Parts: sequence; C-alpha cells; structure tokens
Amino acid sequence: MLSGPLHYKGAEVSCCVKYVLFGFNIVFWLLGAAFLGIGLWAWAEKGVLSNLSSITDLGGFDPVWLFIVVGGVMFILGFAGCIGALRENTVLLKFFSVFLGLIFFLELTAGILAFVFKDWIKDQLNLFINNNVKAYRDDIDLQNLIDFAQEYWSCCGAHGPNDWNLNIYFNCTEQNPSRERCGVPFSCCVKDPAEDVLNTQCGYDVRLEGELDQQRYIYTKGCVGQFEKWLQDNLIVVAGIFVGIALLQIFGICLAQNLVSDIKAVKANW
Repeated sequence: MLSGPLHYKGAEVSCCVKYVLFGFNIVFWLLGAAFLGIGLWAWAEKGVLSNLSSITDLGGFDPVWLFIVVGGVMFILGFAGCIGALRENTVLLKFFSVFLGLIFFLELTAGILAFVFKDWIKDQLNLFINNNVKAYRDDIDLQNLIDFAQEYWSCCGAHGPNDWNLNIYFNCTEQNPSRERCGVPFSCCVKDPAEDVLNTQCGYDVRLEGELDQQRYIYTKGCVGQFEKWLQDNLIVVAGIFVGIALLQIFGICLAQNLVSDIKAVKANW
C-alpha cells in the first residue's frame, strides 16, 4: 500500500513544492480579495454600484480602479495557483504560470519602453495630471489622491500653480463666480508648523499675488518635475522594489512549472 504523496515507481509529487506554492498563493488570494473588497466598498459608498453608468461620467481617473483591477488579477491568480497546487490540477497550474509570465513580460516591456520613450512618458504624465486637475472636484477619491501627491512631493499642478486655471472652480476668468477663483487647493500650501488646525482656505486668491510672494504661501514647483526628482533620489529603493516583485513572480512561475513536471512524471508511471 502506498503512503505519503503520489508515488509510482520512484516518481512523486514534492510535498515541499506543493505546499510552498499553496501558501504563496493563499496569501496572494487573500490580498486580492481584500483589495477587491475595498474597491467594491468604495464604489458602493459613492453609489457607483447602483448606477453603473456613472463609471464613465468621471472626467479624471478614479483611484478605485486600481483596487478593482489589481485586486481582481491577484484574486484570479491566487485562486488558480492555490486550487491548482492543492488539487494537483495541471490546467490551473499552467494557467497560473502562463498568466504570471504574461504579466512579467508586460511589466518588462513597459519598463523598457518607459526608459526609451522618457519624453513621451513625461508628456503623458503631464496630460494625465492636467486631466485630473480639471476633475478635481468631481470625485472625492481623486481629490484625496491629488491632495496627497501635492503634499507628499511639495508641488502644485503639473508644471506649476497656474495649471489650476484648467479647473472651473480655481480659474481666474472674470466669469468664475467661485470663492476659490485665482486660488489653489489647500494641499498646495506651505505648511506652518505652528498651526494645529488645517487651514483649508490658505490657497484662496493666492495666484493674484506675484510669483515671489506666492512662494511664501504655496509650493510653486510642478508635480511632474518633483516626481522626476523623487525618482532620481530614490532610484535604488524603487529599483529594489521592482526587482523584488519580479523575483517573486519568477519564483511563483518556477514553483508552478516544477509541480506540473512532478505531476506529469507521476502520471507517466501509472
């Protein structure tokens, strides 16, 4: 009578590979479920799930899409890898390794293209930021994302504070009745360490001042330039993160392929 894992004429499925892959994927699966849950909860809070047509109404980028897409991909991959390893299902394991390999290839291609076409990427980033500046008041998640970026990188607009002329609430035209006319969001303001309470009106009328006077109250550098500077200053950390993600993907592909080979070897000896 046979004992332990499948074992025929010397061939066996490695328990170590099987359960390491299972553990690797169950973490991946749970993280994907959490991301997906957060995304769906955020959409439910904004009423998107009850009115799906509103998904296309937002002029800018909805950050919830990141949670939905990343969570969905992680959930599907985690499920395929987890069940494939546990049930020793070669179809699911092959799906897992091919899908993960495709993602790795797309990431590698995107990295090479970003390096080769740096100027085009910079133009697209500028366009992306300006489109979201226009939609700043349209979505609370987008608003929070822009405020976080401007505070974190000490910047204002894509190239400078005047980019906020693109927003109907902040532009300086005489036809603009908004109290925020010729202003900028509070996240552009230079923080006063002595202030305990956040002054959300600190950017009002600030662009009516001269450029030198503006520097006393708000950040005058654009977010595109500040983001580039941040990348250069943290290049080793950013590269390390990407290399770490790539190694995890390669590790997962190798485990899945190894397990598929073991299963095929066992079946060949039946």
